[in-house]
Amino acid sequence: MNEKGRVAVFLSGRGSNFVSLYRDSLKADANYRIETVICDRKRALGLKKAERFGIPAYYLPPRDFPLRAEYEKRIIEILGEHQIDLICLAGYMRLFGESLLRHYPGRIMNIHPALLPSFPGLHAQKQALDHGAKVSGCTVHFVDAGMDTGPVIQQRPVTVREDDVEETLSRRILKEEHRLYPRAVRLFFAGRLRIEGRRVRISEDEK
Repeated sequence: MNEKGRVAVFLSGRGSNFVSLYRDSLKADANYRIETVICDRKRALGLKKAERFGIPAYYLPPRDFPLRAEYEKRIIEILGEHQIDLICLAGYMRLFGESLLRHYPGRIMNIHPALLPSFPGLHAQKQALDHGAKVSGCTVHFVDAGMDTGPVIQQRPVTVREDDVEETLSRRILKEEHRLYPRAVRLFFAGRLRIEGRRVRISEDEK
């Protein structure tokens, strides 16, 4: 049996996408497993969920590190201890700096509740509603130095209904996020993703 890919999940809140990845990783045909969780907020529900699942979890408050480089150095040490192959951001509310991006080029993913490049940043669902968009959705992308600007891996559209408010639209988008993110991670560990400039090529399944 081939060795499964080793994933670290970064979160700042409830960790619903972390849970969807974890549940998918337990399936017999999964090609990855969640090795560790890193969180920057002490009261994040995702931390408690990681503990319940028996996954090593680290609370790293940025204020304990005078410099970002020191903060990221500690993160890189933890990732090295767990031999991490891929970082998955799941509601992590901090941008990565140069050192993390340099250590994990093309190996950091994020999920965003909009069809990027439309509506990046916070409150993407509200942005879509305020703009009068008829279709929103979610995007899995590789992370670069910008705010939700990395190459797009996969997207899933969600129709905006006439009676939608931020809560109802967010709930429907989240369901699609929970389906899309595990699929993208599986594609990564199947060796089917290739970054070409701003595009991500997905090769055919050789099975």
